[in-house]
Amino acid sequence: MFRIGEFARLNRVSVRTLRHYEKVGLFLPEQVDSETGYRYYSANQISRLNRIILLKECGFSLVEIREVLQKDLTSAQMVEFLVSKRNQLLREIRKEQLKVARIEARLKILREEDTDMSYDVVIKSIQASKVAAYRDTIPNYEKQGLLWEELNETLKAQRIKGLFPWFAIYHDFDHRENGVDVEVVETVNEIGTDTERVKFKTLDAVPEMACVIHQGSYQTIRAAYNEISRWIEENEYQVAGPHRELYIKGVWNEADPEKWVTEIQIPVTKKG
Repeated sequence: MFRIGEFARLNRVSVRTLRHYEKVGLFLPEQVDSETGYRYYSANQISRLNRIILLKECGFSLVEIREVLQKDLTSAQMVEFLVSKRNQLLREIRKEQLKVARIEARLKILREEDTDMSYDVVIKSIQASKVAAYRDTIPNYEKQGLLWEELNETLKAQRIKGLFPWFAIYHDFDHRENGVDVEVVETVNEIGTDTERVKFKTLDAVPEMACVIHQGSYQTIRAAYNEISRWIEENEYQVAGPHRELYIKGVWNEADPEKWVTEIQIPVTKKG
């Protein structure tokens, strides 16, 4: 039999560790002297302690280790258990690697002289939603207001309230100065009756949407598009659908164009 200090030195763990394992019910001394309180361990316990140390080094919590030891798993069951833990750790590593890649890409962008530091791109998950929409090809971006007028008139006639923020979906992948294929959209609580031009439908959810906020007039929004496009490329994403502009603050509630707020959203998927 070994006293706690001797057993700790023999197995290269601290006395403090052994006391903690005892406290949580994971590894108990084989004998405790009722008068002195001295704790004694046997050589037969070393294999159990080694298994605890091995599992802890593999990333298992003490609660998980205690459950494993209590179940007294067979070799085949232990293999399955370790494979499951390995896969969990690999998923966590991939998540951390993605974070590092995003930081590296951001650092690279910030170190370039022409970078506007006011733009921060994030990935969001967009839920499915009921909407009313009017899609048409307009001569230029300034004519978009005509679509909004008809959309709002249709909702008013059907006594359906559009919910903010309103947004536009641009079905052209390139930025065009004329012949713009755009769909103006308002989220609604209920599906109304389609007209010749205004359609009610459900927009599918988008798992990954690269998003950036632009503050200012629409005349300067190209800088935000340049930044989000560069971010997508630097982070090895690819565009996966038409982009959106969410109009959070605009001419309807803010007179100063420099205080307008627009969120650009571009659906993406990871390359490869």
